Amino acid sequence: MPFVKVVKNKAYFKRFQVKFRRRREGKTDYRARKRLITQDRNKYNSPKYRLVVRLSNRHCICQIVYSEITGDKVMAHASSAEMPRYGLTVGLKNYAACYCTGLLVARRLLKELGLDEIYEGNLTGEDEEDDDYEYSPEVISTSYNKRTYYVEELNEDKNPFHALLDIGIQTTSTGARIFGALKGAVDGGLDVPHSEKRFPGYDRDAKEYDADVHKERIFGEHVAEYMRYLIEEDAAKYATQFAEYVAAEIEVDDIEELYQETHAKIREDPAKAAKKPFEGDKSFKRMAKLTYDERKARVEAKRAELNASDDEEEEDEEEEEDEE
Repeated sequence: MPFVKVVKNKAYFKRFQVKFRRRREGKTDYRARKRLITQDRNKYNSPKYRLVVRLSNRHCICQIVYSEITGDKVMAHASSAEMPRYGLTVGLKNYAACYCTGLLVARRLLKELGLDEIYEGNLTGEDEEDDDYEYSPEVISTSYNKRTYYVEELNEDKNPFHALLDIGIQTTSTGARIFGALKGAVDGGLDVPHSEKRFPGYDRDAKEYDADVHKERIFGEHVAEYMRYLIEEDAAKYATQFAEYVAAEIEVDDIEELYQETHAKIREDPAKAAKKPFEGDKSFKRMAKLTYDERKARVEAKRAELNASDDEEEEDEEEEEDEE
């Protein structure tokens, strides 16, 4: 038998170094994270801000985060679970809802920083100053001093808030919902580098971007189109799949107007809702901790009770023996 070298011997296992916990769990892409948080040395302690977008089974979550040695710090947070405040009670994880969530986190952050009036972003509704205004989801950018800013117009005194998109381990397929949140944040006034190559309506073969297709997604027209299809083809399936829409009395033709009103309400009041006071049962009172003497007396009482019961049993047994 030829000599076979043992590769995984005791020395190998003694020197084996496991990967980071979140890498082992498949939660964090550390290669991407390193490039998102590493700052140039000549910028000293200036943080790199990230627009973090995550999708759960029910909601879309957006945060503005920067990293420190002690951990990540969250500057602003928004979730599609907040949308019922603004009139949107159904479909809280589709593309249009992700757009609303991105818009909410952008307006909330800019209001806290005092930039909400300087950088209003791209309006989706009617413009009071321009009667002929019509929303278009085209990519807007401005070049200044050899740098590209993804806002319509720069302010002389203050630059726009710059952030990088952080998608985690999600797939960056064309038309993905994470890019809906990105578009909402950009229309809300944030400076997030992007292009139209991953937006709905982009044809990779023809290298053309159809902005109308993207606009339909932002206003939920793809949902309305599917609703119309089910109403005609399978009314029973429509009644079960869109039961919440039926309960909320949302018609097919009302969806675009619903999202326009939601966008307007978000711009009116993007602040966080007031925290509700605790309304639980306050009558409950935890028992006070017993002292050493009390615990000792309690043990003695239990012991005396057990001894008394044993004596009674012995007396009963003796009486039974006497009777026999």
